Amino acid sequence: MAHAVSRPPIALRRLRLFNAHTGETFDGAYRNDQGPIEGVIDELCIFLRDHHSGQKTQIDVGVIDFLADVLDAVGETKATILSAYRTAETNAMLARTTFGVAEHSQHIVGRALDVSLESRLSDAMTRARAMHRGGVGWYPHSGFIHIDTGPIRNWTLDERGLDGLLIFDGRGLRLDRTSQLPLGRSWRPLPVAERLTLQDRLARAEFLARIGLRVTP
Repeated sequence: MAHAVSRPPIALRRLRLFNAHTGETFDGAYRNDQGPIEGVIDELCIFLRDHHSGQKTQIDVGVIDFLADVLDAVGETKATILSAYRTAETNAMLARTTFGVAEHSQHIVGRALDVSLESRLSDAMTRARAMHRGGVGWYPHSGFIHIDTGPIRNWTLDERGLDGLLIFDGRGLRLDRTSQLPLGRSWRPLPVAERLTLQDRLARAEFLARIGLRVTP
């Protein structure tokens, strides 16, 4: 007979988060010994909204707990949010422009977070996988991990496997749909800040294209 594993009561669970896209911060308790704090969870749903469209959804508290437990496991006190909720439209746009974005992502249903830490990111990935709480993706060259409360699975995307479509060619950022570099050009994976900048530029260009305006690449 299976028995539930009880956890010691926790008076308060706290998080310190920074949203890399909006510049917003969250610093406070989101759970007490009675459970998730309703008003605070509503605040987190806004904080973790799709920054492209401004739309929000009900974020799964389980993925917030997952992140809090990973931070506790590695002794970190804060995390930077790179991606949380995505509308189906935003996810489709990223799937077309960014290699490694799943067509049916857990981000669409509010069950996934892409996060970066100030230190011990590799340890955080290892601890997250050991928890068997859902999906854990490791993006070492771009400096973040993905966690979700979907089926238990792990993956690693690095070197050309992650950034083949998003490259810096020595002069600036550009989209390379063929993943083939001209001879003599050096290649390096994009760090987080440059990936975010390029994704925002691509999203803006696609939005303007939909409403019939032209934008200079």
